[in-house]
Amino acid sequence: MRGVLWFLLLGAAAAMAAIALGANDGLVTLHAGRWRVDMSLNLFLLLAAGACGASAVGWRAAHGLWKLPARMAQRRALQRERAAHAALHEALLETSAGRFTRARKAALHALALTRDSASVWPGADTARLAAAQVAADALHRLQERPERDRAIDEALQAAAAAGQRVAEEGLRLRALEWAVEDRDVERARATVAALPPGVARRTQALRLRLQLARLEGQDDEALQTARLLAKHQAFSATASEGLLRSLAVRLLDGAHDVEQLRASWQALDADERHDPTVAVHAARRAAKLGDASLARAWLKPVWDRRERLSTDERAQLAAALADALDGVGSEWVAPLEEALVAHAEESGVAVLAGLAYVEMGLWGKARTVLAQAAHDPRLAPGLRRRAWRALAAAAREAGEDQRALECEQAAARID
Repeated sequence: MRGVLWFLLLGAAAAMAAIALGANDGLVTLHAGRWRVDMSLNLFLLLAAGACGASAVGWRAAHGLWKLPARMAQRRALQRERAAHAALHEALLETSAGRFTRARKAALHALALTRDSASVWPGADTARLAAAQVAADALHRLQERPERDRAIDEALQAAAAAGQRVAEEGLRLRALEWAVEDRDVERARATVAALPPGVARRTQALRLRLQLARLEGQDDEALQTARLLAKHQAFSATASEGLLRSLAVRLLDGAHDVEQLRASWQALDADERHDPTVAVHAARRAAKLGDASLARAWLKPVWDRRERLSTDERAQLAAALADALDGVGSEWVAPLEEALVAHAEESGVAVLAGLAYVEMGLWGKARTVLAQAAHDPRLAPGLRRRAWRALAAAAREAGEDQRALECEQAAARID
């Protein structure tokens, strides 16, 4: 169809030229010294048009020859750019496939190509830094740490010189990740100190700082970092809860006396102090260090909201309170009786109430509560033994030596 249109247009142009030039009887005379040339106006117009066309063709040919070296250089640069991108893509694919030697070779090839074409390829700086990072990553996987550190330091210097801020931040985060994996605390701390403030608050940087803090045993810093990660929703709700709980427990375990334990407890936020697992662990640590009243004070807010807890959590809470009954006062009588009414079927609560009554000297109430709980096989062995021994103490208090002996024997038979 296009050929037909061109043929019609050519025919129309020929017809118009014939109409315009057919009746043209003009004459053109050219004088050059003794020479004279006469020609029709039509021929002169044709020769003039041909001369203009030839001049244009000649000019374009000369211009093309003049620009030929630059065009060849541009073509070679384009070829190098494509080869560098192909090598970089190959390096990334080899890295993901776990073939790190090949990945390093391809990355070094891309690096060489970008260095050769830096003067004519505007994107060479970015590609060079990406290739350097892939090569350093391959060296890290190959456990060639000195060469890896040298490569990453050179890449950081190049990124700073080129003003590639994003590449520099990525290289620093990668260097921090490698230092943490190598458990190189000194290098990791130096890398963290070199991070810009904005980068240090990013989720990836916070994850690495959390790992570093745990590696160093800095439980307080690790807990603060984990709170930031939870705030940024870096983990699921369940994972965040478990992580914060484990870090809080580790922080409490690091206390060696009551004052240190109190300081660690104050370092926790309200949600962590109201966590049943954390509160139980803190109370047991306080009771073990000899401050039962402090343990009860920490458990009281959790005990007041026991209705929201599961059966297992209430059992753990009751067991922790049972370990912190030294010096318990009458202010606990009403809460324990309320708990007995609300959770009469839970032996852990019954044993707690009975042991508390024994501590307060309320032997009659203690025997009534403990007698039923001591026969429950679902009760933890330690609490069952304590229940039987408390019953033995109550029997001796009442002068029933035979009953006391039977209770002691029952306690001894528990595994």
